[in-house]
Amino acid sequence: MAVRPAAAFSGQLAEVDLRLLRVFRTVAQKGGFAAAELALGKSKSSISIDIAALENRLKIKLCKRGRGGFALTPEGAQVLDATTDLLRDIERFRDRVNSASGILSGRFTLYVTDNMLVYGETGIVRALELFASAHPDVVIDLRSTASHEIEYAVLDDRATAGITLRPHAQPNLQTTPLFTETLHLYCGRRHPLFARADDPITFDMLDGHRLIEVSDAATAPGWEDTRRTLTFSASAENIDARALLILTGQFIGFLPEIFATPLEASGQFRRLNCAGLPLVTQFHFLVKRDSHASLMAETFRRILQSTC
Repeated sequence: MAVRPAAAFSGQLAEVDLRLLRVFRTVAQKGGFAAAELALGKSKSSISIDIAALENRLKIKLCKRGRGGFALTPEGAQVLDATTDLLRDIERFRDRVNSASGILSGRFTLYVTDNMLVYGETGIVRALELFASAHPDVVIDLRSTASHEIEYAVLDDRATAGITLRPHAQPNLQTTPLFTETLHLYCGRRHPLFARADDPITFDMLDGHRLIEVSDAATAPGWEDTRRTLTFSASAENIDARALLILTGQFIGFLPEIFATPLEASGQFRRLNCAGLPLVTQFHFLVKRDSHASLMAETFRRILQSTC
């Protein structure tokens, strides 16, 4: 089926223009269509159609793509700068209207780390409940991704706010400490240590057993020195993948206590009685630091601090 060409840009912005400009900005910031797939949740072919539609509306060649790689044209670089300013001004306008009316409206895009467990009645679940109930005109866009991606999303305005593990020191990010999560070392029922889980186990005794890497955001007194003595032979970025490796009986690894407790109760996991544990991770709330802080983000932050 042939794609109907988009109408030429007439100087008046429509919602379709804003959508296409957001796609273009993400592609430009990511450095290409393939790199933007995950951030946009779209296929390369769909992204290509959007960029072609935007170029047709603006009557401007925005980028070069092909075997030579992706690159903005000089005109595309100018459109990117204008797009960044435009989207920022729209957010500022929305915040000022919200402040004047006392009624929050618009889209609240919250990025959370895919290592963050939402299990049962947590503070984040309660905060989202209270926020959604108090502000029904707000569209909540909740996305899960890797911790480092959350910082980028907040910095380039794809996210209104983020919740992540220990963030890097960024002068343009404002961070608020939230809750901590406790991690213990677990083995599966097929693992040789399963029958010895109640016995005191030293880290020396783990030599020869295959460990799954743990986030460098996890801490405990003396843990950094201990970590250097251990050999990690597997990695898994999110909790579900880590649990899957542990279930094989070939690996032992760290999991949040609240996640592993039901698996312990069912006899699939056992917590290892290891001195120097548990580890603790700290979660933080992120917003972009500027003179026009988002009223929506600040409202959610206050609610979140009251529940976590």
